[in-house]
Amino acid sequence: MENVLRPLIVVGGSVVLTLAVGWLADVLLRRADARHPDAPVWGLLRRCRLPLQVVLCVALLRGSYDQAQIAEDHSAGIGRTLTLVLIGSMAWLLVRIAAAVVEASYARYAASHHDPARVRRVRTQVTLIQRVVTAIVCVVAIGAMLLTFPAMQAAGTSLLASAGVLGIVAGVAAQSTLGNLFAGLQIAFGDMVRLGDTVVVDGECGTIDEITLTFLTVRTWDERRITMPVSYFTSKPFENWSRGGSQMTGTVFFQLDHTAPVQEMREKLRDVLRECGAWDGRDWGLAVTDTTPNTIQVRALVTAKDADDIWTVRVTVREQLIRWLTEEHPYALPRVNTAWAELPPDDDRPHPSQPIVPRTGRG
Repeated sequence: MENVLRPLIVVGGSVVLTLAVGWLADVLLRRADARHPDAPVWGLLRRCRLPLQVVLCVALLRGSYDQAQIAEDHSAGIGRTLTLVLIGSMAWLLVRIAAAVVEASYARYAASHHDPARVRRVRTQVTLIQRVVTAIVCVVAIGAMLLTFPAMQAAGTSLLASAGVLGIVAGVAAQSTLGNLFAGLQIAFGDMVRLGDTVVVDGECGTIDEITLTFLTVRTWDERRITMPVSYFTSKPFENWSRGGSQMTGTVFFQLDHTAPVQEMREKLRDVLRECGAWDGRDWGLAVTDTTPNTIQVRALVTAKDADDIWTVRVTVREQLIRWLTEEHPYALPRVNTAWAELPPDDDRPHPSQPIVPRTGRG
C-alpha cells in the first residue's frame, strides 16, 4: 500500500501545490494591477503564471523523485529528463519576465512623452533589447542542457582550449553576419532609423515595419514587404522622411495653355485646401515655374503632417483643379495650335517646265 500511496502523494501534492501557488500569484498580481493602474507591469507579469507553475511543478517533482520510488530502474533517465524540462521552463519564465518588464517600461515612456519620434526610437531600442535578452537566455539554457550529459562535460575542456582558434575561424566565416549584427546594434542605439519611419530605399517608399539584429523590413504602400540587411542602412545613403519631424511639403504640376487664369486657379486652390482634411494649414501656394512655346508649367505647393496625408492632399488638388479647369476654363488646357501656310506670289513660284536646281550653298 505504501508503494502506491507514496507516488500518489508526491505527484499529487506537487500538482496541487503548483496550482495553489499559481492561483495565489495571479490573485496578488490582479490586486496589484487594480491598485496601481498607472503601472502596467503587474498586469503583464500575469502572463508568467503558466511558466511559473511549470517551473514549480517540475522542481518539486525533481526534488522529491528519489522519495517517490517510481521506476527506480530508470531513475537516471527520468531525473535527467526532469532536469532538462526544469532548465527549459526556467528559460521560458525568464523570457516572459524580461518581456513584461521591457513592455511595461515602454508603455510608461510612451504615456509620458508626446514626441512621436522619441517614442519610435525607444520602441526600436526596447524591441531589440528584448530580442537580445531572449537570445542570450536561450543560448545559456541550451548550454546548461548540454552540460547535463557526461559526454559534453568531458568535452568541455577541449572545447575551451580550442575556443580561440574556433573564434577566429568563425569570425572570418561569418564576417557578413557579424557585420549585420553590429549594424543592428548601431541602428538601435544610434537613432538612425526607427519603427514607423517613412523611408525611401532603392526607389521604393515605405514604412519601417520590423527591425531585427540582422535584417529590416520595409512595408510599401501596396502592402509589399521589402526585406533588407541592416548593413544597407549603415553603408548606403537613404531618405528618412520622418527624421527631424514627419511634416512634409509636396508639389503638383500642371501643363496649361498660356491663356490659363492663374489668379483664379490660385483662389480655387485655396478653396480646395480648406475643404481637404489632410491639409495641415501650414503653407500653400501657386506659381508659374516654367514656359515653353506652347504651354506654361504651373506648380501648386501644399503641406501635410506626414507622408500619407501629403499623398492625399496632392491627389485631391490634382483631381479638383483638373475638373475645375475642364468645366469652367476648357481653353486653359493644352492645345495644338495650327495656322494656314502663306504661299509665295505666283511670279516667285517655280514653273513646272523650269527645272528646279537644288541649292548647295557653293555659289
